Amino acid sequence: MSIRDVDIERTFALSSTLNFTRYVFKNKTGNRFVVGDHHKAICDALDKVIKGEITRLMINIAPRYSKTELAVKNFIAYGLALNPRSKFIHLSYSDDLVLDSSKEINGVVRSDYYQRLFPEARTDSTNAKKWYTNAGGGMYAVSTAGQVTGFGAGQVDNPDAEKEEKDMEDFMPAWDTEFAGAIIIDDPIKPEDALSDVIRERVNNRFETTIRNRVNSRKTPIIIVMQRLHEHDLCGYLQEIEPDEWTVVSLPCISYDENGNEKPLWEFKHALEELHKIEAANSFVFETQYMQNPTPLEGLLYREFRTYETIPFYKDSERKNYTDTADTGNDYLCSICYVDTPVGNYVTDVLYTKKPMEFTEPATAEMLTINQTEWADVESNGSGRSFARNVEKECREMGNTGTFINWFAQTDNKRVRIFTKSADVNNMTFFPEGWEHKWPEFYQAITKFRKEGGNANDDAPDALTGCYEKRKVRVGKVFNKSDLGIF
Repeated sequence: MSIRDVDIERTFALSSTLNFTRYVFKNKTGNRFVVGDHHKAICDALDKVIKGEITRLMINIAPRYSKTELAVKNFIAYGLALNPRSKFIHLSYSDDLVLDSSKEINGVVRSDYYQRLFPEARTDSTNAKKWYTNAGGGMYAVSTAGQVTGFGAGQVDNPDAEKEEKDMEDFMPAWDTEFAGAIIIDDPIKPEDALSDVIRERVNNRFETTIRNRVNSRKTPIIIVMQRLHEHDLCGYLQEIEPDEWTVVSLPCISYDENGNEKPLWEFKHALEELHKIEAANSFVFETQYMQNPTPLEGLLYREFRTYETIPFYKDSERKNYTDTADTGNDYLCSICYVDTPVGNYVTDVLYTKKPMEFTEPATAEMLTINQTEWADVESNGSGRSFARNVEKECREMGNTGTFINWFAQTDNKRVRIFTKSADVNNMTFFPEGWEHKWPEFYQAITKFRKEGGNANDDAPDALTGCYEKRKVRVGKVFNKSDLGIF
């Protein structure tokens, strides 16, 4: 291979974490690295760590989605290629795991394809626990419960740093960077231990007493890569005490497109059908490890809702709607069509979206028309009155003259309404079978809503509560067979 070819390969490999990964993977396996959007998201964040733009990073993603390959093995090898004096500390819950990763990184650094491009990062050591490059960098690999002594991550701050940086220019051709290593924690706790308060708190305390102070400089990054396991796992703990210090890259296995339809994070690994099978087997594990949404086993506001195949007939049933418009840019519009019957509300349709009024006004009018809605209650707070008028106009233009639009001011406290009426809502609301797939984002917003804190928004529970509050008054009603449609 000519010097020019080496320079081209070297420039490509050093241009980003993702391209370095492509280079290493091709040379190790002979195959092309299949890149998903989550790989790009992870590598973009790691590139910002290299550039010094991020010093505290959390990456939350499901197991077997290349997190260790990218954020541990390739990132460390890449850091040593950029700066052979870089010093890394790598930790995990298991000695075996960190030592296996360390051996693989060492093997990459010693390989012919790596040394061909980065001879400055040469190492003669094969000690998996602690090894050094000939330039003075290296890594220390140990479990989160093990001893981390005599080794610090990053370079020590010193008055000769400017001179040393100039001396290192030949080692850092990709970016103008001061990167010199990091602490990388990969899965600090076993999934089966995460529900133990004692073990979980021991890991969190270990971070404070031992791990955090192993940086050689305040510039030294700390990276935590893990699947979420509990609301108070290490990531949860640090976000509670240092919410502004950490950049969080959270990558749930199912997300939603602009139309509210489900899409898998990486179909190459899991299709939607496979993900839903995992969810059906254990919803708690799915929410924590696959959706990065650690929900307490206790503490959800609603228990499981009842479902229906057909709506029972009652003579005094009414087809109704409740709409909570989006008051701010972070709010969802939530519009629910339902049949108000003596035994409960049977939900027939839902519009749950952050799209602008240009979409939601005609979409709401169309939903009201299709569901043959007789009465629609629209909160007139904020832009609600204008929204109601425009929806009514859209309905009439569609030929729908049967829907009455009632706008009203909601003055009661939203949080109080939601929580005090949650049992009534649970008892008096029925959803169609398969509603979790029909309206997946709305389903998540309702079924994962928590009693205390941690809720991204409350628009869905608010609208569902409104449906209950607007039920037809049937006080003292005695039903006979004809009322129930039985003759």
